[in-house]
Amino acid sequence: MKLSYVIFSHGKESGPMGAKIQRLMAEGERLGLKTISVDYRNCATASERVALLGETLKELNIPPQQLILVGSSMGGYVSTVVANGLPIAGLFLMAPALWMLAEEYTVQSYQPQTSKVEIIHGINDEVVPCENSIRFTRGQKGTILHLVPDDHRLKASLDFLACQFRRFIDELSENNQ
Repeated sequence: MKLSYVIFSHGKESGPMGAKIQRLMAEGERLGLKTISVDYRNCATASERVALLGETLKELNIPPQQLILVGSSMGGYVSTVVANGLPIAGLFLMAPALWMLAEEYTVQSYQPQTSKVEIIHGINDEVVPCENSIRFTRGQKGTILHLVPDDHRLKASLDFLACQFRRFIDELSENNQ
């Protein structure tokens, strides 16, 4: 099945058009995919964000196998939780806020319904410990994890993010033809 959409979920303190999302949106569009960045700024909790992403996907009304979900920080948590219940094409995460202890992170079990998961996490992340992504990778067969010399925002790794995202889409496209 052909890929058609990339849906972006931003972090708690970010917005729908942050630097990482803009850079990756450009890559997705260059490769012929439609891109949407969900605006969560009016959501008070992670659960509200999960619900909004679910509603957005229902409105799109396309087979989930045509979707790539991309999330940064809390958006990584949101994308992963939604992927627990949908057989998506792929999940691309940047410093995902998995196994965080705050009350708003109500889901603490992650089994995304895709065999294609890639994570990029800064080893100097001061918000979400990179050990959380290592833990996730241990429990997910086939997950690729890149630990980069960067902090939570991954600003110094934008070129690397774009390169890995391009490769991620290329590999998914080859497998979905």
